[in-house]
Amino acid sequence: MTNKVTKAVIAAAGFGTRFLPQTKAMPKEMLPLVDKPIIQYVVEELVSVGIEDIVIVTGQNKRSIEDHFDKPSEDLVLNIKNGGDSKAKLLGMVEDIANLANFIYVRQKGPYGNGTPLLNSEHLIGDEPFIFTWSDDFIRANPARFQQMIDVYKRYKCPVLSVVPVSADSDYEKYGFAGGEQLENGIINVSSIIEKPGRANTPSNLATVSGFILTPDIFKYLRQAQANLAPGAELYSNDALKLMLADNKQIVACEIQNGRYYDAGNKLDYIKAVIEFALMQDDLREPLTAFIHSLTEKKQ
Repeated sequence: MTNKVTKAVIAAAGFGTRFLPQTKAMPKEMLPLVDKPIIQYVVEELVSVGIEDIVIVTGQNKRSIEDHFDKPSEDLVLNIKNGGDSKAKLLGMVEDIANLANFIYVRQKGPYGNGTPLLNSEHLIGDEPFIFTWSDDFIRANPARFQQMIDVYKRYKCPVLSVVPVSADSDYEKYGFAGGEQLENGIINVSSIIEKPGRANTPSNLATVSGFILTPDIFKYLRQAQANLAPGAELYSNDALKLMLADNKQIVACEIQNGRYYDAGNKLDYIKAVIEFALMQDDLREPLTAFIHSLTEKKQ
């Protein structure tokens, strides 16, 4: 098995029910953070750390994801060209999107749960480590969170979970948590993984969010987990990770440094992210700040 990580799988088959009716026809992954869909931020980060092949596991009503990462249509190109110099930079922008990586699309088939998109992509991964991540949440960090994880993988040569510290009681009902012995600053040797344990039962304050680096033996454990499923039960990646731990396989958790976690699958957090990303843009920062202040003044 090579130590180089060049492939990634993005799970993008969810229904986005928390954003209905907006997501009835438009994938939640295509919800914009100002002028760029959420999934593009995920893809750009993957590309920035050397990922070349990106498998996107989709479902119904997800065609716009494929269209977004395809080359621009002739009508769009003509429209931009007819816009003159003021629109010239837009042409390069939309053409570059199609050249970010090699995109492979797979339709999700199987039981509900994030373990299924992994199994659906097995034939495309081969005997290589790979990144598994989501399409509606991400971490902005310096260095990039995936780079931090790859660096850890190179040292330990085993699956790596990205984790972030949390403090709110509600967080312990939303995420999975990893516990174990500290190997070095920010790195723990995982001995337990618990889903939504509640504060009283959590093994740590480190929530497992936003992505893993996995080794190809995960597929064996996923099939084992699937064979153990009760009728109608859901298949989750953590089910396979727990089986790996039971088999004395090493898994480490990497606490992402200098990062900010964005859960754009949640309405309130999505709105906060839109505002924050808008404030990062020079042309929007001042007028948006003035608008927010005006709303505050009206309430007073």
